Amino acid sequence: MMMTPEDLFQFKINLFEAYYDCRRNKRNTTNALAFEVDFERGIESLYHEILDRSYRPGRSIVFIVYRPVIREIFAADFRDRVVHHFVINRINPIFERLFIYDSYSCRKNKGTLFGIHRVEKFLRSASANYTKDCYVLKLDILGFFMHIRRKTLSEKVHDTVEKHYVGNDKTLLLFLLDLVILHDPTSDCIMKYTEEEKARVSPSKSLFNMPEGCGLPIGNLTSQIFANVYLNDFDHFVKRQLKAKYYGRYVDDFVLVNSSKEVLLEQREQIRCYLKETLGLDVHPKKEYLQHYTKGFSFLGAYIKPYRSYVGTRILKSFHAIVSSTKWISHYDFLTCNGGEKREEQIKSYLGLMKHFKTYKQIEHVKNKFIILPMLLFLLLFLRSA
Repeated sequence: MMMTPEDLFQFKINLFEAYYDCRRNKRNTTNALAFEVDFERGIESLYHEILDRSYRPGRSIVFIVYRPVIREIFAADFRDRVVHHFVINRINPIFERLFIYDSYSCRKNKGTLFGIHRVEKFLRSASANYTKDCYVLKLDILGFFMHIRRKTLSEKVHDTVEKHYVGNDKTLLLFLLDLVILHDPTSDCIMKYTEEEKARVSPSKSLFNMPEGCGLPIGNLTSQIFANVYLNDFDHFVKRQLKAKYYGRYVDDFVLVNSSKEVLLEQREQIRCYLKETLGLDVHPKKEYLQHYTKGFSFLGAYIKPYRSYVGTRILKSFHAIVSSTKWISHYDFLTCNGGEKREEQIKSYLGLMKHFKTYKQIEHVKNKFIILPMLLFLLLFLRSA
């Protein structure tokens, strides 16, 4: 459908909105500052490139992160991130209506805490408030982002946009979606790591080792949303065909709860077949868990048991590392430190998360080990030197 002058004006407004969304959390980065120097001209240039179909994604910067695990991250150029926000703003309302309720990643009013509370509710319901037997099946997809078939993803997105999107800019939107999804960032990128660092990345977690046409770059907003799109049909398969009443997924980590262990074993095999045959994905052989619910299990950074949930080991280790590297002024005020405002905000963030779990003993341990004991040692040394 031909775009009217009003449509073109709205298209430009939408690009500006995407720019403001994009810079919200990236304003102090080098690329964002360079773009902001003359952002109006930058948006105008981007607008015309999209209209005449000359826009192409720029070079990404590749670097390594070490927490929570060693990963390879692709940081798209800032103007490309503006385009990412633009397309996600356009298609997200469509897919939100198509996603199942218990898909938790990158969705408004959901996330990890929501997913943890939902699984706790699954356990209570399936076990009749912990009075009957039930079992937990937890699975993970091997190298999920690296093994996504970009052409399959593009077809899924295309079909949905063609069917449900009603804007007059549909043709331009499909053009951008093709570029974003099918773009191979490894073909032209800037590497910000050494060969020694590269060797530390597992081959299954590097885009450079993937077959042609496979893999989405971790680090892009679009990759997070497209992960939900790629597995949306799988979610409906589990809910509708396998009749799994208690099922929840966060990216590639998903849980099923059932009163019958045999049912879960059968569903596990059907899930393996569907993922392999339909999406080209494999279940991680070392991350399968099937146990009675009383044994407890880890999910989304929490360890869930009947009546209670604890903070996961990985989060506790990170919290200990931050606290132990902070020089405390007073053990009477747990949040008063001279490690800088950023360090203080990190500690507050961890405490805000931990208050949702049974963490009294863990916090007391941190206080005793990293605050009170060092203060007592300091006082002892001070008295001896006086």
